[in-house]
Amino acid sequence: MSDQAVKFYNLSLEERRQWVAREAGIDLAEVEILSGIRGLSQEQADAMIENVIGIFGMPLGIARYFRVNGRDVLVPMVIEEPSVVASASFMAKLVRAGGGFSATTTAPEMIGQMQILDLDDAPTARLKLLEHRDELLEAASAVDPVLQKLGGGARDLQVRLLEHPALGAYLVLHLVYDVRDAMGANAVNTAMERLAPRVEHITGGRVHLRILTNLAERRLARARCTLPLETLAFDSYTGEQVRDGIIAAWAFADSDPYRAATHNKGIMNGVDAVVIATGNDWRAIEAGAHAYAARSGVYRPLSTWGKDREGNLVGTLEMPMAVGIVGGATRVHPAARVALKLLGVHSAAELAEVIVSVGLAQNLAALRALATEGIQRGHMSLHARQVAIAAGAVGDQIERLASRLVEEKTVRIDRAQEILKEWSAS
Repeated sequence: MSDQAVKFYNLSLEERRQWVAREAGIDLAEVEILSGIRGLSQEQADAMIENVIGIFGMPLGIARYFRVNGRDVLVPMVIEEPSVVASASFMAKLVRAGGGFSATTTAPEMIGQMQILDLDDAPTARLKLLEHRDELLEAASAVDPVLQKLGGGARDLQVRLLEHPALGAYLVLHLVYDVRDAMGANAVNTAMERLAPRVEHITGGRVHLRILTNLAERRLARARCTLPLETLAFDSYTGEQVRDGIIAAWAFADSDPYRAATHNKGIMNGVDAVVIATGNDWRAIEAGAHAYAARSGVYRPLSTWGKDREGNLVGTLEMPMAVGIVGGATRVHPAARVALKLLGVHSAAELAEVIVSVGLAQNLAALRALATEGIQRGHMSLHARQVAIAAGAVGDQIERLASRLVEEKTVRIDRAQEILKEWSAS
């Protein structure tokens, strides 16, 4: 990034768009799509979902200072919660001192599930399916010749024997499918539908459900970072105090699911914001993340924090990341297309690497705040602006009223309304 020192938040909306266009090397007209003025039309929205009556807007901000695998990235984030974009940016700036984020992904393999009922002998039916493994994989790959040409297709077939009081013994077939740069739901679901008659013929049973699972445990994204102690010190806190406070906060989450739920919510603040901006399915990502966090039978944090031999703070994050850059809203929504261009990603893997890095940054921001000054100080100063607007402040009153609320440490709408009445009476 050519100008790391520019105070982005001090620029006007138009100046920010001009800066982003210049920094990302894309046309200003494309960046202006992100303003919403030239974004998703009602006609486009009407073609996306049912019973459309309008378009719902959300704030779109830019997180700065991210360096992922040696590449500087401007990150579009769609979120309504104050402080998330600012805190992610600040943490990314600190992480740069340690070399930035290192991120990797596994193969883009999704899992389709097929439930097979009414079996005379479930164990025998399972073995029959495994005997026909190669035939079934070949048939599944042939469903999408374009995807197969790009290097995707069926990779593996697994069969599990389950029991339930309501069903007795039954089988679940797992089809592992490489979906390349797509999220993959349509490809996998189509393949499962196509295989169902053949599976029924082989097993003599009845195929019931056949659908992708959002527990994408074979499609993982991983990020790690290192923060030297000198980058952690601030105000009256030493680097050691901040580091140890973050580690203690993580350990709390690692031993208590009540804390782990909020810990992981902080991660998803960053993850979801980028997933939404790029037109991907944030509900699928949420479902997969929380299921992965509970895969041991106990709900645990998705990230880890510790220290290396030199005493530096080190963090890691591993989670399922089923995102795509082709198909669905990523191609239909104008702002999603521009967001992908702004990110400069050319594959679903690159997108996943950026997203998991943002999740780790946001997790760091939350733990740093909790372990030191408390979460409310920074959050409430930004939240005060929303309260001021909700109370009826306009123009210059907004910042003036927000500052007053923060100074009084009473960020409430009733107090904001009282102050506005005082001003109007004077």
